[in-house]
Amino acid sequence: QVQVVESGGGVVQAGGSLRLSCAASRFAFSTKCNAWFRQAPGKGREGVATIGYSGMRKYADSVKGRFIISRDNAKNLLYLQMNGLEPEDTAMYYCAADIPGCSLVGGVPKYWGQGTQVTVSS
Repeated sequence: QVQVVESGGGVVQAGGSLRLSCAASRFAFSTKCNAWFRQAPGKGREGVATIGYSGMRKYADSVKGRFIISRDNAKNLLYLQMNGLEPEDTAMYYCAADIPGCSLVGGVPKYWGQGTQVTVSS
């Protein structure tokens, strides 16, 4: 059974940085497309960034230039480096593994983590 677990969320002031990590068991991030999603209170879940098995990255317009998705194949970890955080980035962040089509919109991940909360204070 594949398990995906996020960590690294917390409370940070606007302009600050956080790095989220995601670990998986019985699944190798390097073999498939994976992503980070987020869901703010009262809003739908949105794709933040994807990274394909080739390493190609895509970002939502709202985070381009501020967030970086990366992967450590040796440690089998997925990361989301978040810089220049804004109050609008406050949300539950989810790690998503194995996304057919590797799309931020429409792709349905096979595996989800339980989420890690990120709160940005103004």
